[in-house]
Amino acid sequence: MIVMKFGGSSVANAERIRHVASIIQAYKDQRPVVVLSAMGDTTDYLLDAADMAVKGTVDIAQVEKLHFDTATELGVEVPAIKELLNELHTLLTGISMLRELTKRTRDYLVSFGERMSVRMMAAYLKKKETPAAFYDAWDVGMVSDSNYMSAELLDEVWQNIPKHLSSYKEGKSSEIPIVTGFIAKDKHGTITTLGRGGSDLSATMIGAAMNADEIQTWKDVDGILTADPRVVKEAHPISEVTYEEAQELAMFGSQVLHPRSMIPCRKSGTKVRVKNSYNIKSPGTLIVEKHSGSTPPVTAITSVKNVNLIDIQSSHMFGASGFLAHIFNQFLKWNISVDVIATSEVSVSLTVSGKTELDGLVEDLSRAGEVHVKKDKAIVTVICDAAHSSSLLAKAFTSLASEDINVQMISQGASKVNISFLVDTCQADKTVCVLHKAFFS
Repeated sequence: MIVMKFGGSSVANAERIRHVASIIQAYKDQRPVVVLSAMGDTTDYLLDAADMAVKGTVDIAQVEKLHFDTATELGVEVPAIKELLNELHTLLTGISMLRELTKRTRDYLVSFGERMSVRMMAAYLKKKETPAAFYDAWDVGMVSDSNYMSAELLDEVWQNIPKHLSSYKEGKSSEIPIVTGFIAKDKHGTITTLGRGGSDLSATMIGAAMNADEIQTWKDVDGILTADPRVVKEAHPISEVTYEEAQELAMFGSQVLHPRSMIPCRKSGTKVRVKNSYNIKSPGTLIVEKHSGSTPPVTAITSVKNVNLIDIQSSHMFGASGFLAHIFNQFLKWNISVDVIATSEVSVSLTVSGKTELDGLVEDLSRAGEVHVKKDKAIVTVICDAAHSSSLLAKAFTSLASEDINVQMISQGASKVNISFLVDTCQADKTVCVLHKAFFS
């Protein structure tokens, strides 16, 4: 048994649905469970409709047109989608009357995208004489807490999922399950969404709970590459990475899998394969617990642009206890996440997203010391075997110095698989290219 996950761009229209259906059919002997996101821009259309409803106008034309046109082009009738659209219209009417959109209602609203997507795919597969059945996530045992818009799955899903899918895995049912990603229900039966990376988490949770042979996540490139091919033309696919390396890649800019989606796999040891939906014969990249051979010195290079550097300096920090606790309490107060950090006896340097509003935080931090904010920075991360950090750093700095690239901060040590450099955003792509040439040429 395998689990196959396809994102919204993979099922964006009739042409893409036909293509994904052909991939599913090619793997049907491996008893796939398929996890789908909403079609294309459906989630954005739903949120636009919600904004209009809050202002008093109910309009589902965009959502309706996409799904009706797709069904017509595929030559299928999907009465279940018509029922959902009627339900959606009723929900938006209620929002328009209350002129209010709560987090709970928002989760209910955006769930319609995934729910319509699986119904469309199941109907088309049946038309192509491939047995399939659609499932909303709660139909296969996905239960979460009630933290709307960013819910976490409960431990009981490990037992729930096998109860619902074991008959299929054992061959007692021939219908391929087409399951919604990104959504669940809480203990009260209220629909929730799993937040960022929710569809990836749905897929890895099902695969881990079912002890699948592997979980496949389908992209538009031949797996994970050594760098962004839009930046480095010589970037090439990587045959194998570890869970930890994949998490670090995702945290620092690579569009692989969301870091939290790795948690079920790491618990069960289930393999994950990143595949190319445009080149199904490509083996892709396998994500495993440990490298099958020797650990490569450098696996990949990635970057995150437009971050802010915050420098905090204070003579009171010298030899004082609790200073860092005070600093990070301010970040907790303002709910601001830190990316990388470096410290000395009298200063702390750290980075946060460039989209973060910093005025309140800076005012509070100023009570502890002198604060400087530098904008338009970038984090360039080398995913590597940090056990060889001395030789890696020597090669990196020699290469960067030859290109007049100034590193303004370095973070290495907490993770054993990455070294991060801070440079100006305008030099980010050049830095990635220089490092890629140094380590892979």
